[in-house]
Amino acid sequence: MDYEDMTDEELVVQYINDCAYDSNSSLNVQTFFKIQEILLRKSPHLISKYLQNVLNFTTTKNQDIKKALVGFIEELVKVREAFIPKVMLTLHMLLCDESVAVQKRVIQATITIYRKTLAWLCQPPTITQEMEEAWKQLCVIKLEIANMIDSDNDGIRTSAVKFLECVVLLQTYPDENENKRFNDFSLDNVPLTLKVARRRKLEEEASNLFEILVKFHGSPHISSANLLACIGALTNIAKNRAEFMARVVDALESLYNNLPPTLTTTQVSSVKKKLKTELSGLIKHPGGYEYLSTITKLLLELGCSQTEINKMVPKADERRKYNKRLLSSESLVLQQNAKKPKLDEQPAEVETEEVYDPNLTPQEINEQFILDNLTLEKAVYLIVTNIPKLPNQVPPEFLKDYAEYANTSNIGRIPLANIMAKQFLEANVGPGKKAEEKRKKSPPETKSKPKEDEVREEKEKPPPKKEKIKVVRIKTLKLQELTKPLETDVKERLMLNAVERILSPHKSAGKHLHQKIITTLATHFSAPIREKILMHLLKDLKSYVDIALAWLYEEYSIMQGFAKVPPLRDGGKSEKFYNMLLCSFINVSATDALIITRLLLESPLITEDALEELKVVCRDERRSGWALGLIRDLVVRKPPKQLIFLNTLLGYTTYENTVVRDHAIGHVLELHKRFELKLVIEEFARMNLEFLKLPKPPESLCGLNQGRLKAEIWGDDFIKACLMPYISLLPANESLIHDLAKVYVDTSPDIKRVILRLIDVPVKQIGMESKELLKLVEECVKGSETLVTRLIHILTDKASPTPELVSRVRDLYQSRITDVRFLIPVLNGLTKKEVIAALPKLIKLNVVVVREVFNRLLGLHGDSPITPSELLVALHLIDSTQADLKNVMKATSLCLQEKQVYTQEVLAVVLQQLMDQTPLPTLLMRTVIQALCSYPRLSGFVMNILQRLILKKSGTIK
Repeated sequence: MDYEDMTDEELVVQYINDCAYDSNSSLNVQTFFKIQEILLRKSPHLISKYLQNVLNFTTTKNQDIKKALVGFIEELVKVREAFIPKVMLTLHMLLCDESVAVQKRVIQATITIYRKTLAWLCQPPTITQEMEEAWKQLCVIKLEIANMIDSDNDGIRTSAVKFLECVVLLQTYPDENENKRFNDFSLDNVPLTLKVARRRKLEEEASNLFEILVKFHGSPHISSANLLACIGALTNIAKNRAEFMARVVDALESLYNNLPPTLTTTQVSSVKKKLKTELSGLIKHPGGYEYLSTITKLLLELGCSQTEINKMVPKADERRKYNKRLLSSESLVLQQNAKKPKLDEQPAEVETEEVYDPNLTPQEINEQFILDNLTLEKAVYLIVTNIPKLPNQVPPEFLKDYAEYANTSNIGRIPLANIMAKQFLEANVGPGKKAEEKRKKSPPETKSKPKEDEVREEKEKPPPKKEKIKVVRIKTLKLQELTKPLETDVKERLMLNAVERILSPHKSAGKHLHQKIITTLATHFSAPIREKILMHLLKDLKSYVDIALAWLYEEYSIMQGFAKVPPLRDGGKSEKFYNMLLCSFINVSATDALIITRLLLESPLITEDALEELKVVCRDERRSGWALGLIRDLVVRKPPKQLIFLNTLLGYTTYENTVVRDHAIGHVLELHKRFELKLVIEEFARMNLEFLKLPKPPESLCGLNQGRLKAEIWGDDFIKACLMPYISLLPANESLIHDLAKVYVDTSPDIKRVILRLIDVPVKQIGMESKELLKLVEECVKGSETLVTRLIHILTDKASPTPELVSRVRDLYQSRITDVRFLIPVLNGLTKKEVIAALPKLIKLNVVVVREVFNRLLGLHGDSPITPSELLVALHLIDSTQADLKNVMKATSLCLQEKQVYTQEVLAVVLQQLMDQTPLPTLLMRTVIQALCSYPRLSGFVMNILQRLILKKSGTIK
């Protein structure tokens, strides 16, 4: 085809058709890239018209096309943000694709799409409904990718880690001291007026996702590739967001001390090399200086020398520019006070005279000065500013003088002041030196004058009068007499106020310490305090999920007897407290998949009431997908109660709502792949199948947990509920087909009808080559003939029967089943002789069935053992004793109606063959007339036939 003369629109249409109908995979991908080039680069005005046609390739089976489609969506979002709402649903469908390669490509593209979409939302002054829906869809995609960090595929987990890194960077505030790159998006760019994506919620979500990364990073069974990706992601976050620096350094230190035991020697060396590289990057970052000791220790153990580490440490000027907090407010005051004596030295001398005793030695004066003024902040400042001045090797004099302190981690304030005071004297600095100089300058006469004056004054004074001294009795203070016990309501009010102050967030407080205080108060004090803390946590459970879990573990330890019951705790069973607490958390977080998943997976015990709360969520079709997926994860991750959770999940495979039932069946099929669960799942499905033999539906299929009322007759809903779990397992275990055939024999006609309708999809998945299906056909239980016939019909609907299938059907027809309808599905596999022998019986069937027979024999469903002309001649030659003439006439008429097959040439051949028969067939003249009516041009040929007929004797006509 000549493409040079075609317009761009014509080319797009032609390329789309080529992709849709061409079976060559590589050519299809090349053609798809041509479509992308035209729509995105050459003729962008055609995008709106043909976008949906391009997105329809989501349903193709070619995974290369799907990956190319993801790339198209990514490029489209870059150049035309207005199309984001139209492509979001397609992106979600591609994320749910069965192909791992497609899922990985979607996750990689979502990194760019998420950044673009968030920036797009922040631009317009008002948010439309379409924009809000697109954001909600993207949030669902984000949640699913976050859950994929637990995927079975290594590559998907790595891609999910990179996506979470991107989300954390986008949804947090940048460092104020860092130079922001052009077009770099962060939480600062989100308007405060944006309702669909609030800054606080985005920041909280980023914090939760970061914790997921840290938790995954510390997993004991993480693979080498995932671990390397996770290390890179965490360190990149720390470099760009210094607020996470502490958590990242702790995580890297924990990893080094607890490397996963599943790593090989080569993988361990790769991980250590990666750690060395990333830690070197962190120590060069000014924000990492606060954790210099930890990073230095790790680098030394990883093979770096102290000299190399010193070269990597940022200079003091750079650190001061980056973080002004190194100088505390107290040190700033000291610097200002140090400048004042230069302007006015006399007050400083007076102040020194007031502070220090002149009888003290210079050494003692220096020690007192150091003890009074050396604070922790000043010590840190002195160490930080003097580290670059230290020599590469420790001088021997230092080792000699400080040998007694070399092996101790804490010298103490007084010995430290003693050492520094000696250094002050050696350097001739400090208040001790000034006091010594002043003592030398002052003459001895001036010191004696005040004493002489004092003696003279004492002589001049008259002697004092003697008075009686009054002895004052000192009364001993008793605290019990001065204070009164607080009333109960006042005491409770004070305690509640104190708890409320503790619950308010403190930036200066350590997170773990704050968490420990709250959980201790909740478990050790009375009910009002417990209620106060619980209400506070329930207001924002997403932010306090760590405290909630810590509280659960404290209650569990008391319940199990690992810890003593606190004396101030109210009476009541510990099991009741734990159950109430867990149910409250689940009830509040019932709409948040991430929180409820973390709560239930990390809780030490899941009670029956908590499971009932989860069942309520599972019955909602909008939340059933992730809720039933959570139960599936509980089956795998909570072995002590594995059967309880499995039975809960199996119960929803018979639920009334189709959406909930399909989700449950999908999760059960995943669990069926596990060897230890396969037998339990099959027994449950078999039990439900056996219910079909009962005269009415069992009570186990009714009630709140099944979503339906009690019934006395078998309806389609009850029948499907019993059949779907069993039928869905057929492709996974083909041997189950035999039990289905046995149950089919004992069921009512209505149930048989539903079985024949529902078995279509699984039988197609099993295929004709299945040994179990061939065995079923061969052994065909009495009464299951219609089921076996239906199976064969499904298998041969769009494919020719295999020789094995034809052989078994032929043997069964000749030995046991005499119904000719049994042969219809395999007619194309029989010989010509067998087909002609079966024709008298076949034309006696219903007209609809006869038409299907002829469709198969005329080649409409594949190759046929008999040609159209041979079929029509065979129908004319059927003996009247084998079939009624009326049935033969109907059959020939049905054939002649197929004008696409029985053309003018074919009919001429048929008439010629019929003329050569002796005796002439009875329906010859009728067929001649019908041929002439259909094709008038055969008139000349018909005249020749009539002339030949005249020459024949009338007695030859049968």
